[in-house]
Order: sequence, then structure tokens, then C-alpha cells
Amino acid sequence: MPQRPSRKAYLLITLFAFLLVLFPFLFWYLTWFGRKLTDREIDRYLADQSSPRHAQHALVQIGERLSQHRDVSRWYPSVIEQASNPSLELRQTAAWIMGQDRNYPPFHEALLRLVQDSQPMVRRNAALALAAFGDPAGRPELLAMLRTSTITAPAAGTLKYRLKLGDYVNPGTLVGRIGEIEVRAALPGEVRALDRNDGSTVRPGDPLAELSADKNHVWEALRALYLMGQPSDVEDVERYVRPIPGMPEAVQRQASLTIEAIRARKTAR
Repeated sequence: MPQRPSRKAYLLITLFAFLLVLFPFLFWYLTWFGRKLTDREIDRYLADQSSPRHAQHALVQIGERLSQHRDVSRWYPSVIEQASNPSLELRQTAAWIMGQDRNYPPFHEALLRLVQDSQPMVRRNAALALAAFGDPAGRPELLAMLRTSTITAPAAGTLKYRLKLGDYVNPGTLVGRIGEIEVRAALPGEVRALDRNDGSTVRPGDPLAELSADKNHVWEALRALYLMGQPSDVEDVERYVRPIPGMPEAVQRQASLTIEAIRARKTAR
């Protein structure tokens, strides 16, 4: 007759099953940006230079409080400090926050630097934030949000794609490899064209893939151009007045409103 497991074995099995549930929960709980932080936790997370994710969590919490019209001005110097952080995610999040308080001049100054950032997602957040300040310095970036974007080769070598036509990519999505070098998307969008043959040799700067404009980026850009668009911007905006596959009707309506606002400003001058 087989021997039954001991009480200790049952306890170990139960503990193992509990840990299988606990560890994923703890990972989710500690990394989910929706988890509310106390003031002390925000201070600690912002000071934690070893974990950019902690700093980003703190910034997200500051942004949410600011959107609720709560006083978070004590952390404004920290937000500006994070706007110069080497981490793309921190600069991007800082730009989003700074657009929510146009009455704080140092935010405006920091955004004018961020709109020249090397990373397009940072530039786009900064351009949208500058629109809230009534500053047209981000207009070129707003127009870029209405256009297709191109992924280019960062190095020379043999190209191997990891995606196909019609795939949708987000920032960070692996597009392919050139030798041992990973090529990742910097912007979101649907793959409209693959500009090279799989296995071909490419040089730095060669176009690899064309991405459509992202619907959310288009929507936000149109709203910003409603405030400061110029007559020369109408051609870019007009493309969205007509139905486009993948674009919601709200984009068409906003495009029409943006054109009306641009023309009204021209007439008023």
C-alpha cells in the first residue's frame, strides 16, 4: 500500500501553491502605476535613482493628482529634474505632467528644451504640453503626428524582419534585427510598407518600414492645432476630414472643427 504524504509535505505543497499566486500578485502590485502612493512614498520613489520605474510611478501619481486639481506644487522641482533624466519614459512622463499647469513658468522653459529631444515620443508630449501654454513652438511636431513615420536602419548589416504588413506596433516593439542589433519602433502605428527585402543588406539610415499615424496621436494633434494651427497646416488636417480606415468618426469631426478654427483666426487678423 503506497505511503500517504506526511503533514509536512502537505504544508510544503500548500506553501508552494500560495507562493505561485503571491509572487505574480506582488509583482503586479508593486509595478502597477495605478496603485496609490502616499506623500512619503512619492518622495522616496523620486529619490530612488536605482529604479526609474519607481520614479515614473511617482510622476504618474503626481499627474493624476494634478488632473484632480490637487496641490502638488511641492514636487514641481522634482518633475523638472526628471525632465533631464536619461530615461526616455521619465522625460516623456514629465512632459505630460508639465502641460497640466500652464501657470508655472519653469515648466514652460523645460518644455521648450524637451520639444527638441532626440526621442519622438518625448517631443510629441512636449509639443502637446506647449499647446496648453499657447506656445506654437511645437507645431512642427504636431504636424508630424498627422503624418506617416519611417523606421530607419541604425546600423549596417543583414536585415531580418520580425513583423509583416498590417501588424500594429507600439513604442519598443521589436521590428527586426540587423545582425545582432535589435531594431525597435519609436512610435506607434500600423505597418503600411516594408521597404527592404528580408535578408537584404542595409546601411545606416536606410528606410525599413513605414508606419501609419496613430489614431490617438492624430486626435491629440488636431485638438492642439485647433488652438494654434496656421493656414499652412490646413492641408495636413484636411486628410482627416474624410473617412480613413482605422480612424474613428471623432477624428473627422475634430479635423473639421480644427479647420474652422484656423480659418476663423485668419479672418480675424
